[in-house]
This record gives sequence, C-alpha cells and structure tokens, in this order.
Amino acid sequence: MTGEDGKKQLLHLVFGGELKALGGSEFRDLDALDIVGIYPDYQSALNAWKSKAQASVDNAHMRYFVVHLHRLLDPQGQTSA
Repeated sequence: MTGEDGKKQLLHLVFGGELKALGGSEFRDLDALDIVGIYPDYQSALNAWKSKAQASVDNAHMRYFVVHLHRLLDPQGQTSA
C-alpha cells in the first residue's frame, strides 16, 4: 500500500466519545461515537487527535483515540511505524 507521494500508507483511525468511567475505555453511548477520520500516516492522525482532544478539554469523560489500522491489516508486522 503506497500513497500518491510514493510513501507507504500506514492507515490510522481517530475516534472518540464519552466514557462511562474516567479510568476505563468503555463508551457511554456507541451511537454517539465521533469518527474523526482515517489518515494515511501517524502524524496526520496525531494532528487530528490533538485538535479534537483540545476541543473537548472541558468534558473530563470525553476521550479520543488513535488506532493503528495498518497493524490490524498486517498483523505479521511487515509495515513499520
């Protein structure tokens, strides 16, 4: 999987939602999850994550996550990063 710029695509998903408990990772309402997007590299995903996390700083139960989709697509670890 390579992008238009010739670099290997390392897909990342950014999503978030309100958690049931501060220390957990179980969401209050799965229908209300905020799917921010899928990004071609970690840096792009990190930028999106930071923007969403900072915008929701007033809600202590709101959390955003970055999922390394490329690791799920290639569990043998043939991609790096």
